[in-house]
Amino acid sequence: MRKIKMTSFFVMGSLASLLTLTACADNGDGPEENMDDANENEDNSLADNERDGLYSIEDFNNHTSNDEEAIEGGSITYGLVSDTPFEGTLNWNFYSGALDGEVLSWFDEPLLTWDENYVYTNDGAAIYEVSEDGRTFTFTIRDNVNWHDGEPVTAEDWAFAHEVIGHAEYDGPRYTADFANIEGMEEYHQGEADSISGIEVIDEKTLSITFIEVSPSLLTGSIWAYPLAKHIFEDMETADMSSSPEVRQNPIGFGPFKAESIVPGESVVFTKNEDYWRGEPNLDEVVLKVINPNTVVQELRTGGVDLVSYFPDNQFHDNADMSNVEWLGTTDRAYSYIGFKLGVWDEENEEAAPNPDKPVSNAALRRAMWHAVDNTAVGEQFYHGLRWNATTLIPPSHPDFHDETNPGREYDPELAEEILEEAGFEDINNDGFRETPDGEELVLTFASMTGSDVAEPLAQYYVQAWEEIGLNVELEMMEFNTFYDRLGQRGEDDPEIDLFLGAWTVGIDVDPRGLYGRNAIYNFSRYASDENDRLLTEGVSEEAFDLDYRQDVYKEWQEYMVDQVPVFPTLYLPELVPINNRVKNFAIGDGTGVYRHEIAVTAEEAEIAE
Repeated sequence: MRKIKMTSFFVMGSLASLLTLTACADNGDGPEENMDDANENEDNSLADNERDGLYSIEDFNNHTSNDEEAIEGGSITYGLVSDTPFEGTLNWNFYSGALDGEVLSWFDEPLLTWDENYVYTNDGAAIYEVSEDGRTFTFTIRDNVNWHDGEPVTAEDWAFAHEVIGHAEYDGPRYTADFANIEGMEEYHQGEADSISGIEVIDEKTLSITFIEVSPSLLTGSIWAYPLAKHIFEDMETADMSSSPEVRQNPIGFGPFKAESIVPGESVVFTKNEDYWRGEPNLDEVVLKVINPNTVVQELRTGGVDLVSYFPDNQFHDNADMSNVEWLGTTDRAYSYIGFKLGVWDEENEEAAPNPDKPVSNAALRRAMWHAVDNTAVGEQFYHGLRWNATTLIPPSHPDFHDETNPGREYDPELAEEILEEAGFEDINNDGFRETPDGEELVLTFASMTGSDVAEPLAQYYVQAWEEIGLNVELEMMEFNTFYDRLGQRGEDDPEIDLFLGAWTVGIDVDPRGLYGRNAIYNFSRYASDENDRLLTEGVSEEAFDLDYRQDVYKEWQEYMVDQVPVFPTLYLPELVPINNRVKNFAIGDGTGVYRHEIAVTAEEAEIAE
């Protein structure tokens, strides 16, 4: 089953609630972790696996073990964990928030799927062939793939999605370097052409896309695989689509369930799509409801929900013995991080515009602030070891590219103070706080999100750690939507914010351009440099088809970002999901080959904890 989260260009959120904004579009049902490894740990008593007060994600299985006979039909309740409503932009082509992505994943999906190595397969709703020169992909959509209203999903729909995203009046976040790499897209985007020369509709079910540059990323995530129903949207102005009733109140997809009714921001009732292309779903209904992070445990124990989008891993220690659930866990494609606001978004040129006058533009200051925090202790004390010290910006979920030899910047407050002294940050007036090298007062505003009972204490830990090396940092807590609006998810950066605490769920493709490229709107630090451009470009070059070459490039990029510190990772994250004991055929992770239409229940009612 495809992971329930927004990984399509934003998958961020508070450390406590792990609401994430996706780095790369890869939501929807698709293959997961290899099932051969699903049941290596036969001991389901996770409460007995605690060692010295700490747990390891390796203690968990990633697939439900329920082998009882399923009942016919049935309903499950899914808890969307959040302290804010979901925004309600319910179309992959327009959405930007993690919560909307989780709603979307129940009723819509990509046309392409991928294997445990994150390579596109021919097992999805569309199959593909690649030309000899690697530039042209020809896709064929299966004949039995239909929209929920019965209309077939066509090549025109897929081409139409590209036309909308590439349109000058498009107001969503999807247009990136991946789209600009399509032949003729930039001319179309700039209004110099009426069509995209590199996209050809061959027949009702066949589409070809020709790319300018050949890249290994074309096989691992950079192809846009979400069609847009042309028969519904073609008569709308592009600028009006994202706010239309067809996106907000009556969304459509081709996934295993249909959005039957929506209470905006609060709940959705999904009914099964009997015409689903993989086969009729086992369940009759899925009820999604928003639940506050503070009530997750109560909802699970009483059977109010069967499963949740996220369980606060800091609460696992006290609930490991919950009798009515099975705990699933795996290493997530995610990390939390501290980001520094180094500039603003240049809307006219659609790129990050660094500002050397920003308070945190001094790299020595950023290096010192990383050395000042003990993220190993944070992971152990706040999360009992279920989050652990992060070292680089490519997480261990991508073992071919994560540089496990790179220690990042290790906790060393004395070294932090030495770095600040050498850079001229001194306490001139003896008030306990350092001034800038120019002798001016230095007060930094640190933004973080609400979410659970550890959200503010965790943020306060970082503030105190920086205070201990003489930095005056003021914390401002805010809810999820406000947080990302002020960071600039719509292109307007709040100049009052100097640094922030966020989290990413990265895409299936290792390519970091969607988060750290000059033209990525989710590059919230607004960092840009020629060297960063060079490394990111080399990572998706034709030479990068050679695995060793690509590994060397991303190793160098990880070293470069550790040196420059536009952001620094704090913790690598688990995916931890409690599942009611009546649920079967549910898996988490990548490459399992388990899909949502297969979910079933073995009892009419959710089991209640003893």
